[in-house]
Amino acid sequence: MASWWQPGQLLFVGFEGTSVPPDLARLLGQGRIGGVILFGRNIEGPAQLRGLVRALHEAAPPDVPLLVAIDQEGGRVQRLKAPWTVWPPMRALGRRDEPTTTGAVAEALARELSDLGIGLDFAPVVDVDTNPANPVIGDRSFASQAGRVARHAAAFITAMQAAGVAACAKHFPGHGDTRSDSHFELPRLPHDLDRLREIELVPFAAAAKAGVASVMSAHVLFEALDRKRPATLSPPVMQLLRGELAYDGVVFSDDLEMKAVADHFTPEQRVRWSLEAGLDALLVCSKADLRDESLRLLEHLPDSLIETALRRVVALKQQYAPRHRDRVLGPPKPKAAPGLVADLFAAPEALRTPEPEVVGPPYEEHEALARRIKEDR
Repeated sequence: MASWWQPGQLLFVGFEGTSVPPDLARLLGQGRIGGVILFGRNIEGPAQLRGLVRALHEAAPPDVPLLVAIDQEGGRVQRLKAPWTVWPPMRALGRRDEPTTTGAVAEALARELSDLGIGLDFAPVVDVDTNPANPVIGDRSFASQAGRVARHAAAFITAMQAAGVAACAKHFPGHGDTRSDSHFELPRLPHDLDRLREIELVPFAAAAKAGVASVMSAHVLFEALDRKRPATLSPPVMQLLRGELAYDGVVFSDDLEMKAVADHFTPEQRVRWSLEAGLDALLVCSKADLRDESLRLLEHLPDSLIETALRRVVALKQQYAPRHRDRVLGPPKPKAAPGLVADLFAAPEALRTPEPEVVGPPYEEHEALARRIKEDR
């Protein structure tokens, strides 16, 4: 019998292809992987995706169900495209500034994911988009005002989780005022702590108060607290979340393959220092060799370093994983809310309080370039 209390439950992984690779199926069957994240490269269409998610759930031991995750933010970061609902960017919701509408979108989005057996959405982005030169956030953010981001983040989180899908507030402590993309280099956040409390931390405080199931760290250097390690690996930065914001839910790393950390820290440093900083779950989104190395490292860490993280991850999975394992075995449901989406796209007059748009290159371009860079290393 597999156990919830295996170190590998702290590892969430991606994979190549549109079916479950045999090596991943073996690890899932042993209960040595906590979750799987899906990308566009894994998705061909509705029948294939339902079969894939069913196969993932069936590969995991019935007493240790798998949590399947996805980045389904809306706008340029949504892995599910037509015939699934194509959601507008969160900036459209922030401009409309009706939290009830944001909640309705999150509820409909969650129902669509839940029907597919997906129990965790790495959304919403709660970064405050204050830097027009930022290449990676832009219209993924609700707004350039902290209060507006906080309102919509809370509405999104509350509605999504009420519909049975775990949300994830990202990217702590804030990626909105950087000038570089952590897929490719290590960004720096140049502010003092007072500014961070006034702007960047406000939406995360609202997310914590709303009971968000998880938070994702940023591979960003916050020099006021730590000049050497990015937030993902930094105890003083993560203490803001655990201490000042009193957050006791699951904290995920961003992808540990991203160049912001991969170019500066060894696999052992990335794994150990993440947990020492206060993180709970580690994302390895592509490479099987880093997945296997990370698993080996986790399985050799002392129990004292992983027991609190395991407690949090197990609690998250016990709440959200079993229902989605069962859900994907049933018949598919119709598209979530076509009328709502049509209204959001077709009613520009409803987008009140205009603010400058910041639109970076399509995320698929980031992902493709990042993959080429990693393959060339």
